[in-house]
Amino acid sequence: MSGLVNIGFGNMINSEKVIAVVNPDAAPVKRMVQNAREAQRVIDATQGRRTKSVIMMENGQIVLSAMQPDTIARRFTAVLLPEQEMKGDES
Repeated sequence: MSGLVNIGFGNMINSEKVIAVVNPDAAPVKRMVQNAREAQRVIDATQGRRTKSVIMMENGQIVLSAMQPDTIARRFTAVLLPEQEMKGDES
């Protein structure tokens, strides 16, 4: 069962397809985002705001969000914990 996580402004991503949520300030991350832009693999979900987190998806796409990485991580936890509890009930 996949869970959708709100990454700000009503934008959602599939929690099972995320590899990492990172801070965009590091030079290697900036290069990765620029390369993805050139390859048209960036989804900008910032609604014109400053990018505060970069979300790497397993299909190679990169999603930009205006939310802090720790806020997104808490939302992932909120989505994933009920799923794990349900799996525990099945055994």
